[in-house]
Amino acid sequence: MSEAEQQIEEEIGAVLYQQPSERIVRIVLNRPDRANAQNLKMLYGLNDALDRASADDNVRVIVVAAAGKHFSSGHGDMQRDGDYKLKDVAISTSQGFAQPGPEGHWAMEEELFFNLCWRWRNIPKPTIAEVQGKVIAGGLMLVWPFDIVVAGEGATFQDPVVAFGVNGVEYYGHPWEFGVRKAKEMLFTGRSITAKVAHQIGMVNRVVPDDELSAEAMSLAEEIAEQPMIGLKTAKESVNQVQNEQGFYASLRSAMIMQQFAHSHNRVVHDGVPVEPEGGLAVRDLIKKPPLEQ
Repeated sequence: MSEAEQQIEEEIGAVLYQQPSERIVRIVLNRPDRANAQNLKMLYGLNDALDRASADDNVRVIVVAAAGKHFSSGHGDMQRDGDYKLKDVAISTSQGFAQPGPEGHWAMEEELFFNLCWRWRNIPKPTIAEVQGKVIAGGLMLVWPFDIVVAGEGATFQDPVVAFGVNGVEYYGHPWEFGVRKAKEMLFTGRSITAKVAHQIGMVNRVVPDDELSAEAMSLAEEIAEQPMIGLKTAKESVNQVQNEQGFYASLRSAMIMQQFAHSHNRVVHDGVPVEPEGGLAVRDLIKKPPLEQ
């Protein structure tokens, strides 16, 4: 493996770190056999890779891509990383992961599915998500924190987890990314949308043929990398701050708390199970349904 493509596979690595040019880093989610379902190694491998690219003063643009057919099928086997300890690698003050009941569950989800995303959203360098195939539920949290989204025409986006008896994925960007009415339609029905529809509503910047996806993302990264870094940093911070002033962070926090309430409700009515017991079967059926075309 060349110096320009190194695999982060220490204790928390399940991504590829590629540097096709001095100014551009490409980080690739690398669990294609699991449709890039998230585990601890993937999430913290991604976090490490983003830190590394952010710390390299030569790098101006970061592309986040995925190996295989699908960008990400969502949350995966979070408890199957052997001796891996979440408390040893947590990037925030969220702790108490081993506490029983809702306390431990909330701490774990806040760390993995909120704090990481918020941290990635505030990386001071431009970021591009290069998206193909399915993006399901938690897969959205690997798209929404990044600045620009380039999608293959076969990509679909979906959050069917209302069927689990919760309000949606933890990083609750739905009203901001889809718009209020489309967000409600998607959440209430559990149906996916095509890349074309995602582009029409403003969640996706560009849609290209699937076989041109990587080239398009790289071309865009190269164009952006020609700009001075201080201009890019201040432009990004300015746009992010406008969104913050509109209540973005507060809305994310309130929705996260609402989700934890739903989990607690389910624990009471379903003998300790934090989701609707039949939700798994319902979600599988929803994933098979054709996407919304408008």
